[in-house]
Amino acid sequence: MNVTFIGLGIMGSRMARNLMRHDEVTLNVFNRSPEPVEKLVEAGAHAANSAADAVAEADIVFTMLAEPSVVEQMAFGDAGFVAAMRKGALWVDCSTVNPSFSRAMAARVGEKGLRFVDAPVAGTKQPAEEAELTFLVGGASEDVETLKPLFECMGQKIVHAGETGQGTAFKMLVNAQLAQSMLIYAETALLGESLGFSKDFLMDTLPNLPVSAPFLAGKAELIRRGDYAPQFPLEWMHKDLHLLDLTAYEQNQPLYLATLAKSLYGSAKAAGHGRDDFAAIHAYLASQSEGA
Repeated sequence: MNVTFIGLGIMGSRMARNLMRHDEVTLNVFNRSPEPVEKLVEAGAHAANSAADAVAEADIVFTMLAEPSVVEQMAFGDAGFVAAMRKGALWVDCSTVNPSFSRAMAARVGEKGLRFVDAPVAGTKQPAEEAELTFLVGGASEDVETLKPLFECMGQKIVHAGETGQGTAFKMLVNAQLAQSMLIYAETALLGESLGFSKDFLMDTLPNLPVSAPFLAGKAELIRRGDYAPQFPLEWMHKDLHLLDLTAYEQNQPLYLATLAKSLYGSAKAAGHGRDDFAAIHAYLASQSEGA
């Protein structure tokens, strides 16, 4: 089975490496910067000179790119890969984009005799490394069944959310909860410190309460150490909240708290935390408290 992976950032490079565990996969890779390509070639992947070259013989093409405009440019821009795909091939977009964008991509490739599945993931750097991602999938059941062995190389759970676009639609809900849970935790911990509790006490206790999201235990350790090396960069969270806002606008559904969260993450990004892990919202809120 010829598989191509385009987009080898924090997530894509780890997902591509795990794909090579499949005995029947021959993996071709492409990325705009060469370093992650070189590492995968050392592990047994084949490097392509362009996205179009990468997909020429592919049965299945995975993409994991930063935002909708990058996906569209890579797919349909000058030397875009869609024109080079074989008829009947399957494009699986794992990028976090908005559902209307996924549906538009599916319609455009369908006109060319190609298939499309949207499959964004829940999980960050470590789950990607350890093949513990959750795939949120939208598309035809037969295509999802074809992809199942490949998803299982990269993740531990597959949620078939429905037809095309429903994978990305469900990812909007996941990110809405993720962003706001992190923000609420950070704000609550800062209040706790002002009430006389030590940071260590709060980082030990708050994440382990029944009301706390499980992912917060890991983020609490980042906050405790003041180490915000990115597992999921704050600027990506801000981008994802923008896509959530756009989706809500298209659905005529107000999002009062998520819109506020988007503004706060945007302010943190403007203050220099964009490339930090999104747990750095705690550091940003702390800096605002000190200036109050």
